[in-house]
Amino acid sequence: MAADEQQWQVPALVQELSATVQEPPGRYVQPEQHRPDAAAAPPASVPLVDLGRLSSPSPDDDDGGGDEAAKLRRALDSWGLFQVTNHGIEASLMDQLMSASEEFFRQPLQVKQEFSNLNDGEQFRAEGYGNDKVRNKDQILDWDALHEFTVRCRTVKRDVLRAMARMSGLDDDDHFINQLGRRATVHARFNYYPPCPRPDLVMGIKPHSDGTVITVLLVAGGADGLQVLRDGVWYSVPASSPHALLINVGESMEVMSNGVFRSPVHRVVTSAEKERISLAMFYALDPERAIEPVAGLVDEKRPALYKKMKARDFLVGLSEHFSRGTRFVDTLKITLGLRSSNRS
Repeated sequence: MAADEQQWQVPALVQELSATVQEPPGRYVQPEQHRPDAAAAPPASVPLVDLGRLSSPSPDDDDGGGDEAAKLRRALDSWGLFQVTNHGIEASLMDQLMSASEEFFRQPLQVKQEFSNLNDGEQFRAEGYGNDKVRNKDQILDWDALHEFTVRCRTVKRDVLRAMARMSGLDDDDHFINQLGRRATVHARFNYYPPCPRPDLVMGIKPHSDGTVITVLLVAGGADGLQVLRDGVWYSVPASSPHALLINVGESMEVMSNGVFRSPVHRVVTSAEKERISLAMFYALDPERAIEPVAGLVDEKRPALYKKMKARDFLVGLSEHFSRGTRFVDTLKITLGLRSSNRS
């Protein structure tokens, strides 16, 4: 590999750049039309859902479960994401995870590089410390670094998917859960966004929608920075309780639900003063299963809106579209033509 070719494939780690540069290198500067808009829209009114009351309403709860279901419906219809409390994960465990992440990112570079996501300095792999994969020399880079390891959050995933199955009208609460398959995958990703000298020019993570069934996000200290796109306008998602979880719909769920739920386009903007650390848990199908609208949500009045595709191939398409900042799921939409007949 030529030296100049390797330079764009293996860019400098932004955590180290942030401590040494006054202006971000040109590879990180967004085209003018894609830069964060200085004119802030009103904060997104994302409902806070009590997951315990949503999942197991008691007879004495005065229909609290119904109230929470209404909040969830409103959040999914409006934003494609929602926040949950009373999710059953101890605050102490969440604090421990964030503390461990902060401790890791504060280690000397040579220590972090022992967990590099590059084999022999070149070959990219999903696990490890480093930047996202760079596919071409023109790709604008994001101002983030990562260290990936595995955590488990099965109860939250189960309760959310059951609530979404009920909301979509499926007879079986476990319908979406069963679609995941025996070898369903979950990846944990720690994102570190160091302070950036020019937050008006760069992105923490470019606009995208997740390819997951659902994504569960925990942000250290309830830091701001996440924005969601709605009707062509970017809205900030305000931080709530530091121990609340934010859950958003992935593109796989958009296909499985036959468009009942839509995966939101979102991004992370940077800050000149504050760092941001988050833990994202990505829940996806068994790579050997097919992603398609579930049978219970397809009929003559509501035909399939998306093409069927093997989950493994779906992931390949997602990776290619992420580097371009586009939604892969839009390429799977089926155009429904109107039939007409002329009678004499």
